[in-house]
Amino acid sequence: MSLKKRLVRREVVGTVVGVSPLLSRVLSARGIQDAADINPGLGALPSPEGFKGLDAAARLVADALESGRRILIVGDFDADGATSCALLVSGFRAMGAGHVRFLVPNRFEFGYGLTPEIVDVAARQSPDLLITVDNGISSLEGVEHARSLGIDVVITDHHLPGDRLPGANAIVNPRQPGCAFPAKHLAGVGVAFYLLSAVRADLRRRGWFSSREEPNLASYLPLVALGTVADVVPLDACNRILVSEGLRRLRAGQGSPGLLALLRQASIEPREMTSRDLAFGIAPRLNAAGRLDNMTIGIDCLLAPDDETAMSLAIELDTLNRERRRIEDEMKAQVLDLDDDSGWISPKDAVGVVVCHESWHQGVIGIVAARVKERVHRPVIAFAPGSEGQLKGSARSIPGLHIRDALDAIATKHPGLLVKFGGHAMAAGLTLAAGDIDRFAAAFDAEARDWLDDEDLEQVVLSDGEIDEEITKDLAQSVIEAAPWGQQFDEPVFDGRFEVQDQRIVGGRHLKLTLRPEQGARSIDAICFNHGTWLLEPRFQHLAYRLDLNRYRGLVSPQLIIEAIL
Repeated sequence: MSLKKRLVRREVVGTVVGVSPLLSRVLSARGIQDAADINPGLGALPSPEGFKGLDAAARLVADALESGRRILIVGDFDADGATSCALLVSGFRAMGAGHVRFLVPNRFEFGYGLTPEIVDVAARQSPDLLITVDNGISSLEGVEHARSLGIDVVITDHHLPGDRLPGANAIVNPRQPGCAFPAKHLAGVGVAFYLLSAVRADLRRRGWFSSREEPNLASYLPLVALGTVADVVPLDACNRILVSEGLRRLRAGQGSPGLLALLRQASIEPREMTSRDLAFGIAPRLNAAGRLDNMTIGIDCLLAPDDETAMSLAIELDTLNRERRRIEDEMKAQVLDLDDDSGWISPKDAVGVVVCHESWHQGVIGIVAARVKERVHRPVIAFAPGSEGQLKGSARSIPGLHIRDALDAIATKHPGLLVKFGGHAMAAGLTLAAGDIDRFAAAFDAEARDWLDDEDLEQVVLSDGEIDEEITKDLAQSVIEAAPWGQQFDEPVFDGRFEVQDQRIVGGRHLKLTLRPEQGARSIDAICFNHGTWLLEPRFQHLAYRLDLNRYRGLVSPQLIIEAIL
């Protein structure tokens, strides 16, 4: 953590009726005018009308169900892809599909997306219809190969398309040209949920459910909430509804045996869970399968038919996550010591930062890129050895630089430098020849300098101001549970001056504090993660913090999570 950051307080533009003054300030600063707008319910979801390709895709799937054709879902190896895959498999089976299976490419063998190689693997199962989830929009060659084998293809994706679209039978992606669907920030699992709803509507029109039970798709919203939060998509109005409704059902103890088993492994009490628990408790355990092994384990867990099977798989995922953390710690130790040049390809004054190490694990480089980005507040790309003399890279950006567009510009200016790339504004993946790493680092730094100015490179802490009342358990809980906080609907951060009454290092790298508000009488506990040194004088410190609840042996007390020392 950098010791000094610039504080900017959010602008409050009005009053939100029906909540406390503190929450009114927080919600108003995020564009909320009425407390009911936080989650107006499923009825307020955008209509599927205008969702390009949705009706055509639904007809193809409904035809396949009616005729008993074999459907194969081709997933992705992250939590969004896993939840999307589990959603469609379980949803189609609930609608009466007799032949639905899934396939997830092993990232270390096949890379990302519907490649021709993974189509050949899929063809061994003799599918009639391939449906991609959370991938496929850039799979031109893979789709062409599948069609040449007589396999129909439906693409569901949410990534930015390139200049050409693949020749699938139908494409469902709100970001494709000509799509009038207003919610452009759906995660892959959100797109899959809309497809599932459209298939049910099509089958309903055909009278399909006159002789069988019609599934309640709301029961799948816990999966949708998990995938949406895990993929860090903006929590716009549509995504907030999906996450809120999923959380509401999880808090009521609803959800698949696999999801509930993952909650138990993470020691999360369903009644008290928040979007933070999904992001930091459940998603890492699910993602660990795709990072270190094969996401099939994660999808099998989400699809587990009973508690015993689910718990066995959840334990396996927890073990993988512990191994992921061990590998990550080793990698961070190699690169996060800024006095050590180990792993640094870019010079220390670079704006676009490239790090690489011959011993790194390509499944964990995304986490390393994120940690370095937090440390230096620069766009960062971390590379690990791939296959056949290639390097696999994972990029994380900062506001002001759209990382996928920046990579596209580099590919245009330096033909042949990038083997492949794809991604979002804030995260991307890429492949290049190992011998081109230095040339790429120079090109990335030059591109980053074109995008970013000095103001972009300042580390800014956005604060919701001071809390001028006692920080109690009830106050902290009211803020934590007020909304599904997440990307572009940030969890509140407050600031204030505190007297440091006690401090100690815990876990070898976290700073545990006892603080007293400058104008308050009662002390409060706080923790500053990944800050393994004591705070020096003065005794009073200006701190930015989030509110948290510490649960220990049945006791619940408020605590602060320190975001910055100002």
